[in-house]
Amino acid sequence: MITGTPEEQAATRKRISHRLRRAQGQLTAVIGAIESGGSCRDIVTQLSAVSSALDRAGFAIVSAAMRDCVLDPDAAADAEGLTVEELEKLFMALA
Repeated sequence: MITGTPEEQAATRKRISHRLRRAQGQLTAVIGAIESGGSCRDIVTQLSAVSSALDRAGFAIVSAAMRDCVLDPDAAADAEGLTVEELEKLFMALA
């Protein structure tokens, strides 16, 4: 559940989708480098970039959910089945 105006919701979804596509491209590069015998330095660099992109996407998703929970905890719990405490645990697991 993403709150805000339809434009804000679309912007949030677009930002998260962009981060995930970036991670997907970087992961494709890692796989290609491994399959072609790329250098260890290049593989580790790309793998680090994948990890960072996934972390950022995860933080964006969790922060949107946290914002929704704080604005209307009852509606968020009904819609997503998550309490504020559960979202905090998920957020801390990403850190």
